[in-house]
Amino acid sequence: MKKPQSVAELTELGRVRLSEHFFMREMLYSEVANFHGMPNIPDDPELAIEAGSKLCRLVLEPMRQGLGHITIRSAYRSPSVNGYCNERLKQGDLAYFCGENEFNRARHIWDQRDAAGHIGATVSLVIPGYLDHYERSGDFKALAWWLKDHIEHYAEIAFYPRQCAFNIRWYEGPSERSITHVEPSARTLLTKSSMENFAGDHSAAYAGVLPVHAGRA
Repeated sequence: MKKPQSVAELTELGRVRLSEHFFMREMLYSEVANFHGMPNIPDDPELAIEAGSKLCRLVLEPMRQGLGHITIRSAYRSPSVNGYCNERLKQGDLAYFCGENEFNRARHIWDQRDAAGHIGATVSLVIPGYLDHYERSGDFKALAWWLKDHIEHYAEIAFYPRQCAFNIRWYEGPSERSITHVEPSARTLLTKSSMENFAGDHSAAYAGVLPVHAGRA
């Protein structure tokens, strides 16, 4: 599949089914691209589909099965959209919260391999079924530990304060499976594979809170 050159071709790309419940169309939406009139279209759709399919099948579908509906906030970003967003961030505008293109290859830029030659894909999302608990408690850790215990193929997770939104990544290369909490002035590491608190069962951290919709899809 070549890069879409028409509305009809872009429509066909949007119809690509990445997994049972997820399609490419929802992964292409970008508020930055929408507001500034910038196309958010992969140069290499086949690579984007390959990485996105792995993300959806191995990470998002198990989450959906255990936690119910998933709301996608940001997924694929073209290099031009991500680069523009990062430049605005460097100017101090926190509404444009994007890392540099080099960092985001094989993350939000699904159709570019990273420096090691690996593919990967990141999505930013919210779990509506967890939101009421989070707004009452401010606790992201119950969800974080559930993800660590139940989502075998995530590579890294980064939580953010608004709505307990988080980035979650699938990556074909080696990973420390880190889970962090990110604020504008601080990044706190909760766990990673080399830490003593990583191994074992953490169900005490989410008992009575999660899973929200066990067995429902």
